[in-house]
Amino acid sequence: MDDRVDIREERIDPGEYIDFLKRTDLGSQYPAERFEERIARLVRSVSVSLAARNGDGLLVGVLFGVTDFSYWLFVTDLGVDRSYERRGIGRRLMETALGIAGGKENIAVYLVANENAVPFYEKLGMEKADDVMTYNHVDWTDFTVQ
Repeated sequence: MDDRVDIREERIDPGEYIDFLKRTDLGSQYPAERFEERIARLVRSVSVSLAARNGDGLLVGVLFGVTDFSYWLFVTDLGVDRSYERRGIGRRLMETALGIAGGKENIAVYLVANENAVPFYEKLGMEKADDVMTYNHVDWTDFTVQ
């Protein structure tokens, strides 16, 4: 087995992303309603789509984000296969996305973090913010990809 992990911009197949979700903690962030249809739209539409693959081509990390390429990047998904955690893949994904979006000197990064992931984001230098607004809250059915 090759331990090397390469990160590149890539549109990920919806089925492959769903399989990846089963191997990460991201699998519980999505609602049950129209799950497969919405995942297909997600992987097709995000402005930043990064895949981390091991030497065998297995998807072991993902970052999806929305950006204006001038001021901000909103990270919608950042996950690493549980068996590949603590190897710097998440940090590399974030650094790569920030570079694509416009660079550290130009881009503010926002995201909604699972409380278990907060220590990871704090290690990256991120801080909790109080200034985020929401609109049109939708009730969703809790769901975990299995």
